[in-house]
Amino acid sequence: MTTEQPFKIDVSDAKIEHLKRKLELTDFPDELDEAGLDYGAPLADIKRLIQRWADGYDWRVHEAKLNEMPMFTRDIEVDGFGALNIHYVHQKSDTKTAIPLLFVHGWPGSIMEVQKILPLLTASSPDFPSFHVVAPSLPGFGFSEGPHKKGFHGKHYVEVLNKLMISLGYPEYVTQGGDWGHFLTRILSFAHGPKHVKASHTNFAVAPPPTFLQAPRQYIAHLLTPYTPEELAGLARSVESRSMGLGYAGIQTTRPQTLGYGLADSPAGLLAWVYEKLLVWSDDYPWQDDEVLTWLSIYWFSRAGPAASLRIYYELARTGEFGGKLPVASIPIGVSYFPKEIVLAPHTWIRATGNVVFEARHPSGGHFAAHEKPEFLVGDVRAMFGKGGPVAGIVPGHSGYAPA
Repeated sequence: MTTEQPFKIDVSDAKIEHLKRKLELTDFPDELDEAGLDYGAPLADIKRLIQRWADGYDWRVHEAKLNEMPMFTRDIEVDGFGALNIHYVHQKSDTKTAIPLLFVHGWPGSIMEVQKILPLLTASSPDFPSFHVVAPSLPGFGFSEGPHKKGFHGKHYVEVLNKLMISLGYPEYVTQGGDWGHFLTRILSFAHGPKHVKASHTNFAVAPPPTFLQAPRQYIAHLLTPYTPEELAGLARSVESRSMGLGYAGIQTTRPQTLGYGLADSPAGLLAWVYEKLLVWSDDYPWQDDEVLTWLSIYWFSRAGPAASLRIYYELARTGEFGGKLPVASIPIGVSYFPKEIVLAPHTWIRATGNVVFEARHPSGGHFAAHEKPEFLVGDVRAMFGKGGPVAGIVPGHSGYAPA
């Protein structure tokens, strides 16, 4: 692993002008009367956003805001793939005993998901724990280099994540993630816990029903425990997502390259593909146009291009790490439930997936919890790792508390 290099996002003027030329040449499809979201991204929304992206949206303003986060790159050797140059946010707390925390984003996420929670997690106080936060762009996402060969799947992603934490001087750490962050931190926990990964928190409450052979105690509890109204609503949400909302995953797990041509060539196509998810997967979150366009610009200006972010679906589906049974790790797990998450399993299902020691249920929030409800998510992480929490002091020498 090479030494750390400071990094600032600096998209060239030529790339910005190229994007604007493409936006100005957009051809729009027609739309049925009163189609709404039922048929996909609404035409009026996409036209408004394309016009704003082409004329009025100032990437430089938002680039500067992103650059307020301390960012770096580092080459990390990956078995069979050589060195990949990995981009990451690394914000240290002023509290010397802060808990090292690895935050892992998903799709269609990026480092933008850590932006709101970063000052909350790193805040120093004698009343709640503080964290040293590391938030990488996954290989092929954002400003990280993507793999150039086939077969880069779960064990390779977690090799990058674990080596990154060790290289930063955090041989023992905790994790937080949703979406792909959930799957990857679970694989990471199994591969590198409890030696390196001490505990893990997720806001993606996904799990299959327990079986008697896998978890007999939870299987019996599942049979005997009535579902709560919140769990019934979660199951209904899961059924709706599977029947009407997973077509994107079917394409990305089978023919990502074919889809990639449209996303790489058409900013309108990329916008529509992701914007629909921002709307449908969030809980009436008041998305601002420039906020959406910054989210999409990170994909458009990404180092490997927007098509590279799709391949994680193809590769992990081939190994059963997506849509299949995840390995059960022994380390403590915390789970936060947000009602508009795309999949929500009952607590008896979740408890069969590992050593669940912390659960919190919230009245609002969706898939992008760190962005939609940063205070809720950080509150749960603090409660799990703070004094009186189920894993307080789990990282030796890192209580997280500033002196009173």
